[in-house]
Amino acid sequence: MSRSAKESELFRTVEEKRKQQESLIPYVHEDCVSNILIRLPLDSLHKSMFVCKHWFNVICSPIFVETHLRRSESVLIFTTQTRYNEVFPHSGKSNTLSIESKFMQSDESLSLFHNLDPTSKTFIHFLEFKDGLTNVGEYSLSCFGRIRATCSGLILLDNKLKRGGLIITNPVTRKLTSIPPGTLNSPHDESYGFAYDDVLGQYKVVHLFRDELMYISCEIFIIGTKKWRAVDGPSFGVFGWLGFRPVEAIGALHWIPQVNHSDCIVSLEIETEKFQTIPLPNSCNMYDGIVEIGSSLSFVTHQETHTDIWILKGLSGEVWIKQHSINIGCRMDMIPLLSFRIRGDLVFRSKDGLFYIYDFELRSITKVKNQNRLGVSSGCLFPHVNSMVSWSSN
Repeated sequence: MSRSAKESELFRTVEEKRKQQESLIPYVHEDCVSNILIRLPLDSLHKSMFVCKHWFNVICSPIFVETHLRRSESVLIFTTQTRYNEVFPHSGKSNTLSIESKFMQSDESLSLFHNLDPTSKTFIHFLEFKDGLTNVGEYSLSCFGRIRATCSGLILLDNKLKRGGLIITNPVTRKLTSIPPGTLNSPHDESYGFAYDDVLGQYKVVHLFRDELMYISCEIFIIGTKKWRAVDGPSFGVFGWLGFRPVEAIGALHWIPQVNHSDCIVSLEIETEKFQTIPLPNSCNMYDGIVEIGSSLSFVTHQETHTDIWILKGLSGEVWIKQHSINIGCRMDMIPLLSFRIRGDLVFRSKDGLFYIYDFELRSITKVKNQNRLGVSSGCLFPHVNSMVSWSSN
């Protein structure tokens, strides 16, 4: 028997055994499999992708990804320079994947990787709120760059292997892609936004930076393309500070342009890529802020005796409407961080690092019990959702 004939015979034998094994497994309808898998905890769901090809296809299908995203609650994502299981022994995992190690494909990047200071390595975690308690989760991912922005389960990181470059990753699926350097600038004079264009079905990274003439310039990178593209920036003089990260809501990215006493927000419509300035109902002070609540943009502002929550539902001719006033239990130093996607409650963090949750239905604010004291500032906590989302359909 020839070699090719032997290989054909071996292939037929393997296929027959595979079919025999499959016949022993009872058939379960795909909808039933999907309904079971979508209820699994995050770690179990990721591991289930590799059980078999059928489960992989189910979990990676656009319908499953979208359904899972709709069912996923908001968390806060952050980095620390120590593994959190060193502080909370039951929260971490033993194996950690370095994001930068996936980009060591050339001698140059390998050299840069070895030259990085190992003490500057950070670990990516998320903070979830359940039953009035906080819980720290870990992705077993480490990186050298800081988080710049988040969008629908994707995070934007500095790429320390290429000056000015960026990395986009989904910490759940561990998919990665790199973005080439844009205009180089001081980290204190730039701001990154990350948003999804629903009309074109594209993820866009927005880079604002102050140029030599003190104008705020803007460039946009569409994931899947090769180059940054310059667009007209906001009006001259409206930005005094780029330290506040933007909030994505109502089809736009929104910035508070002043460090204190800001009378407006600056908005970039994601589809048209046009800037506009929207007056605030009152001046925005240090502990005030903007967050997305449901499908609207919210402005949370502290008064002497209460805290007001204003809603902006659109960009075209819309006005701010006062929806809520918190009259009891609210402190003047409470910064609004995020609104839960499903429950809708609003999360605050006070100057001393304590978390508070406002229940819109009960109109009450409560301090979260047994809180994990995070060694990170409120400005380093990013709204996030653990999802299976990808920037591509592949």
